[in-house]
Amino acid sequence: MQFNPAHKMVGGFTVSDGTIDFYLRINALINEDSLVLDFGAGRASWFEDDICDTRKKIRLLKGKVKQVIAVDVDEAVLDNRSSDKQIVIEGGVLDIDSQLVDLIVADYVLEHVEDTGAFYRQINEHLKSGGWFCARTPHKYGYVAIAASLIKNVLHSKVLKLIQPNRKEIDVFPTHYKLNRLRDIQKSFPNWETRTFIYRAEPAYYFGNKTIFQLQSLLHKFLPAFACGNIFVFVRKP
Repeated sequence: MQFNPAHKMVGGFTVSDGTIDFYLRINALINEDSLVLDFGAGRASWFEDDICDTRKKIRLLKGKVKQVIAVDVDEAVLDNRSSDKQIVIEGGVLDIDSQLVDLIVADYVLEHVEDTGAFYRQINEHLKSGGWFCARTPHKYGYVAIAASLIKNVLHSKVLKLIQPNRKEIDVFPTHYKLNRLRDIQKSFPNWETRTFIYRAEPAYYFGNKTIFQLQSLLHKFLPAFACGNIFVFVRKP
């Protein structure tokens, strides 16, 4: 049986659950008239596989806003049940009207971006003036990102199967870490209002083992935030 640190906690989530923190902030930025674009949404593995109902309810934006559009280069997005509409990006082109979207979410997507200029142009083109771009991504100098950078992309699925037993191979993608420092965000979104910060994350890669989780949790108390954290990106278009 895999160890779950939140097993005995009310609500089924820990006191430092980054997903809940991140999506509570997103919930504060939306209303029933918002049009939300979930960029790099994939099949919404969290909607299918997350055992914590509390976390799923906070994360689910469908029904809280006017429309959630899930987009991805992978056709797996067509099976995304957490959205109202699904679109496959073909040839780098996203087929929706410009300046249409109130808020764009890119959850654990930035580490997979190879062409940062093209990515910015996509975000800038489709987001309204005054709209928010919200992203969550590992810091480039966090120990998880460093370890991932040392492992060839072709081997990622095999390694993740060991350290995250519940992670499915369909949800593993190549990483590049080109938008994973605060200065990278500032450079890529010049003149945008920023509320970006580093969130000290709880261990996520512990082989499902209680002892390893506890040792990593202790380590996180002494490491600088960037070394064990995620960047929570909140930038607002002028």
